[in-house]
Amino acid sequence: MKPILQNLVEMTGHRDHLRLEVSVLSTLQKLSSIIEVRALELFTDAGVPYVRPRTWVEDGQLVSTDSEAAADPRRETLDQYPALRVCVEDHTDSALASPRKGRYVLWLPVWMHDKVNTCLEITQSRPFSAHKLDVLMGVFQVYQNYQSLLDYSERDALTGLFNRKTFDEQFSRHTMHAVGGRPSAITESFANDDGATPSEPVLQWLAVVDIDHFKQVNDRFGHLYGDEVLILIANILRTSFRSHDRIFRFGGEEFVVLLRSTTLTTAHKVFNRFRQAVQEYSFPQVGQVTVSLGFVSTSKGAPVEILGQADQALYYAKEHGRNQVCFYDDLVAGGHLAAKVANDDVELF
Repeated sequence: MKPILQNLVEMTGHRDHLRLEVSVLSTLQKLSSIIEVRALELFTDAGVPYVRPRTWVEDGQLVSTDSEAAADPRRETLDQYPALRVCVEDHTDSALASPRKGRYVLWLPVWMHDKVNTCLEITQSRPFSAHKLDVLMGVFQVYQNYQSLLDYSERDALTGLFNRKTFDEQFSRHTMHAVGGRPSAITESFANDDGATPSEPVLQWLAVVDIDHFKQVNDRFGHLYGDEVLILIANILRTSFRSHDRIFRFGGEEFVVLLRSTTLTTAHKVFNRFRQAVQEYSFPQVGQVTVSLGFVSTSKGAPVEILGQADQALYYAKEHGRNQVCFYDDLVAGGHLAAKVANDDVELF
C-alpha cells in the first residue's frame, strides 16, 4: 500500500494533463500481474468514432504523443473495441473483456463534461479479482478527480473555454508541429470544399477575435445579456472549429483561436465562416452582433510578437469598418501596417 500512496503523492504533484496521465499509468504498471497499460484517446472523424493510443509503453518506458489524432496512422475504429464501445454508449464506469487466453483487459473511461475523450486500458495475465478491481478503481478515481480539478483551473468560468493562463502552454505545443506536410482528413475536407490548391503550405495560425461594440451591449441591455452574448459567441466558436484547434477567452470580449495544420486559403475561409455565423445569429433581446478578427501565421517570431501582430490586424479591422477578417501579412504587404512593432509599443501583462 505504501508504494501506491507514494505514487499518488507524485501523481497529484503534476500540473499538466499529459504528465498526470503518464504518472497514473506508471503507478498502475507497478501492480502485480499487469502486463500492459495504455491511455487511449477517443475522437470522431467524419462522424466515425475512433480510438488511438496516446500514452503507451515502448522499450520499457512510457511514451506519449500530442500529435493530431485524426492524422495518426495507428488509429482504429471504436467498433474494434466492442466492450469499450458499449461502455461509452451506456455511459458506464468500466468495461472488461478477454480477447484471448492469458490477456484480460479493463477499460476505464475518463468522463468529463458528460463526454469521454480519454480511456485508461489495463491488461493483465489473469482475471481481475474483486480486490484488484477495488485498488484499480481507487487509483483511477483519484486520477479522474485530479484531472477534473486541472481542467477547472484551465477554464474560463463563464464560457467554459480555455482561460488566459493556459495560453502559453497550449501555444508552445501548437508551434511544435512541423510546418508543411499532409493535412488531416478534416483539413482536407475543408480544403476541397474551399478551393485551396495542393501547392499551398500547411501552417499553424493564431487569430484574435473581438466583439464589435460590446460596451454598447452592456450599457443598453445590461451585463446579464452581455454575459449571454459571450456564452453564445463561445458556442459558435466551438462549432466553427475542429476538436484539435484551441480556443481561449482572454478576458472581456476578446477571444484567441489557434488553428492547426491548414492552408492560408482555408484559414481565410474558416475564419470568415465563423464571422458570418455570428453575423447571422439572432441573439435574444440584443438582435445582431458582429465580430472583427485579425490573424497571423505562428511560424515566425516569439509568442508575444505573434500575438501582437494578430492584435494589430484586429485593430485595423475594427478601425476600418468592423465585421471583417484581416490577415497581418496582407496588411503589411499593402503598406497599411509597419512590419515590426517597437518594444516600447508592446505591453506585457
